[in-house]
Amino acid sequence: MSGRLPLLVCTAATVAGAVLAPAPATAVPEPGERSVSRLLTDLQRLYRDAERATETYNATEEKLRKQRAEVRRLDGELARARLSLHDSRGAAGRLARQQYQDSTEISSYVRLLLARDPQHALDQGHVIGQLARERAETVGRLTGTERKADGLARTARTALDRQLALAERQKKARDAVEGRLKEVEELLVSLTPAQLSQVAALENKGIDKAQRTLVTSGALSSERKPSRAGDRAVRYALRQLGKPYQWGAEGPRTFDCSGLTSRAWDHAGTPIPRTSQEQWARLPRVPLKELRPGDLVIYHRDATHVALYLGKGKVIEAPRTGEKIKVSPMAAHPVLGAVRPG
Repeated sequence: MSGRLPLLVCTAATVAGAVLAPAPATAVPEPGERSVSRLLTDLQRLYRDAERATETYNATEEKLRKQRAEVRRLDGELARARLSLHDSRGAAGRLARQQYQDSTEISSYVRLLLARDPQHALDQGHVIGQLARERAETVGRLTGTERKADGLARTARTALDRQLALAERQKKARDAVEGRLKEVEELLVSLTPAQLSQVAALENKGIDKAQRTLVTSGALSSERKPSRAGDRAVRYALRQLGKPYQWGAEGPRTFDCSGLTSRAWDHAGTPIPRTSQEQWARLPRVPLKELRPGDLVIYHRDATHVALYLGKGKVIEAPRTGEKIKVSPMAAHPVLGAVRPG
C-alpha cells in the first residue's frame, strides 16, 4: 500500500530539501510580499492538509483491504453452498424417482393385511418409515441449502457493492492528497533560496523554543525502560533511518508517519491500527511524564501525525514529503498526547 507521487510532487520534494539549509539574516519583505512568518504558516498549513488527506487515504485503504478479504471469504462460502445445493438437488432427484417407483407398489398397510408373516410385514413397515424420514430430511436439507445459498448471494452482492464504493472513496482520497501536495509544490517553487532559508530558520527557532518549554515543564523528568516489545519496535524504527517519506507507504523502502509506527509495532509482535487517528482513538493513553521508549506521541488536535518515542525527549518520525525518516525533538510538532501499544 504505497502512494504514487506524480512528477510535479517529486519536484516539490526536491525543493523542500532546501528548506533545511542554514539561514542568513531575515530580510525585510518587499511591499506586497508575504512575510517569512506568513510563508511558514502557509507552508505548515499545506503540509498539515496533505497529512490529513493522507491519513484519510490510509483509513480508506485499510477498510478496502478488509472489505476485499470479506468479499473473498463470502465468494468461497457461496461456492461451497452452491456445490452443496447441487448435491442436495441430486439427492432430491433420486428421491423423486424412488417415490414414483414406490407409488406403483402395494401399500405397506395392505401388505400387512395379506401377509402370511405379520411380524415380517411389520419389520418391513419400520424400514419404510425410516425411508420416509430420510426422504423428509433430504427435502429439508435441499430447502435449507437453497435458502443459505440465496442469503449468501445477497450478502456477497452487498459486500461487493461496498468494496466498489470504498474503491471510489479511495480514489477521491488519493486525488485529495495529490492536490494538497501540488499546492505545496507551487508555494515552494515560488520562493527564492533566501526565502526558503529564512522559513527554515524560523521553523527551527520555533521547534527549539517548544522543546525548551516542554523540557522545563517537567513533563519529561522521568525516564523509564521500554518493555520488551517496545524495545523491538524502537530497534526496528531505528533501522529505517534515512529512508524516504512517501504518503500512503508502510515499508519496507518508504514510509509515512503512521506506516512507520504501525510497521514497527507489528514487527514487535503487537499489531496496532494503521492510522495515527485510530492509534490515538483505540490505544491506551499514557501521561507524558510516564513515557517510555516505544510509546507513540500523537500530534495536532486532529491526531494527524505520529512518532515513536525514543527517550530523553527525542522521537523517530517519518516527517513529510521531501524528507527522510529521522530523529527529531519531541516538540517538533504540537503534541496532542501519547498512547502505549500492548
